[in-house]
Amino acid sequence: MPRRCVSLLLLLQLSCCFSSGSCGKVLVWSMEFSHWMNMKTILDALVQRGHAVTVLRSSASILIDSNDEPGIHYETFHTSYTKDEVQGILLNGINTLINDVSRDAYWEYFPLLQTLFFEYSDAYENICRDLVLNKKIMTKLQESRFDVVLADPFAPCGELLAELLNTPLVYSLRFTLGYTYEKYSGGLLFPPSYVPVIMSDLSGQMTFMERVQNMLWMLYFDFWFQMFNVKRWDQFCSEVLGKPVTFSELVGRAEIWLIRSYWDLEFPRPLLPNVEFVGGLHCKPAQPLPKEMEAFVQSSGEEGVVVFSLGSMVSNMTEERANVIASALAQLPQKVLWRFDGKKPDALGPNTRLYQWIPQNDLLGHPKTKAFVTHGGANGIYEAIHHGIPMVGLPLFGEQHDNLAHMRAKGAAVRLDWKTMSSSDLIDALKTVINDPSYKENVMKLSRIHHDQPMKPLDRAVFWIEFVMRHKGAKHLRVAAHDLTWYQYHSLDVIGFLLACVTITTYVAIKFWLLVYQQLFMTGKKKKQD
Repeated sequence: MPRRCVSLLLLLQLSCCFSSGSCGKVLVWSMEFSHWMNMKTILDALVQRGHAVTVLRSSASILIDSNDEPGIHYETFHTSYTKDEVQGILLNGINTLINDVSRDAYWEYFPLLQTLFFEYSDAYENICRDLVLNKKIMTKLQESRFDVVLADPFAPCGELLAELLNTPLVYSLRFTLGYTYEKYSGGLLFPPSYVPVIMSDLSGQMTFMERVQNMLWMLYFDFWFQMFNVKRWDQFCSEVLGKPVTFSELVGRAEIWLIRSYWDLEFPRPLLPNVEFVGGLHCKPAQPLPKEMEAFVQSSGEEGVVVFSLGSMVSNMTEERANVIASALAQLPQKVLWRFDGKKPDALGPNTRLYQWIPQNDLLGHPKTKAFVTHGGANGIYEAIHHGIPMVGLPLFGEQHDNLAHMRAKGAAVRLDWKTMSSSDLIDALKTVINDPSYKENVMKLSRIHHDQPMKPLDRAVFWIEFVMRHKGAKHLRVAAHDLTWYQYHSLDVIGFLLACVTITTYVAIKFWLLVYQQLFMTGKKKKQD
């Protein structure tokens, strides 16, 4: 990098430090895949403002690359797991859920999902153990005196690190399954009468039977499904800290929850002062496409193009599914750019180009893009909202079903079933979102809501991280619910006291009037006898 550019960068960083008061030290514990991509966006912004960022990565890390661009220090620690083992736990389980089990077969699907999360939980517990018992690295982290720990609760260990380092904790997340930790650790309210539980596929406007369904989902996640192996994590955290503690307690000590959502995607519901919506923080203006890709897009003429991507975690699409899709795309008047990594489908049409990677944001921001076929990941959904592109959804796992259920309820998407979809279904869905102007109008309405914010989502995320650094936490935003027992939180002790008061008062009143009645009765009887 030229010396002049380096000097300018340092000057900008110093000016940011002086304007905000000081430059801080940020320790990062992140999840992989799209979680890391979102986290990386925040870290780049923090680096530009002059903060020193240290990312902890295990030797089994999948995407967190220590050879990434300068500005971030990567602290690598050894773990007994290999990269292939960690990736296998995640991808093999997800591919089984996508291809081998119907989501409607609840008694088969959710036990498999539970098994996947327990395997994932065990892996991360061992990785976390390898970190916190590494005296060399922990001593180094202690001596660094970080101002904040930025973590993703989907990758457990950040909360334990924050406790060991006596450092304020900030979470960056999209959700936890069933909103378990947001609800019970963070204190966030989720009234089941109008707030759909994650993975319920419901909207904010529910019929009576849908409210029944939502209640059953809530009870299932509250009392049956465990995101992590809680007993093992409770025992592990207690051993490391040398005192009895629960994993949920540590999660609940987070100062700020940066949730990657916003009211363009969500339905209205109550929030807490220490919860901030930062959905779409990774979105940005479209950049020019590579020349070859731009030429292909321009060749579409007035018909425009369709962008097709099922994300980076689907690796073993069957030939049958690939040909169903290819056959449908071949019949479209639009040109199609399909992110696809596998054997070329036999039914692939001349209007379709296959790419192992596409600049998705830039394509969605291109004026010739007419529709987006997506699996419903939050990143892709937000890029489509940001650029105002109607969607056809093929949800595969996780919250993708809910994201697309929300988009369908808002009139911005058509949703299909991945396993049962035919070529004609896909053709009809694409023609609907392209030719029916209501879909474009609805997604443009969401886009205007997304852009019409007093502060950009990324700036809001950076502000609250810096806020925690400046004030050594954000305890004044913490609701008192964290300090109450479950019966105090639901006012059962107060209700019991009031019921006791009413019961005692009623009893005394009845006794009093009985006594008065007896006295009057006896007096009247004596008078008659006399």
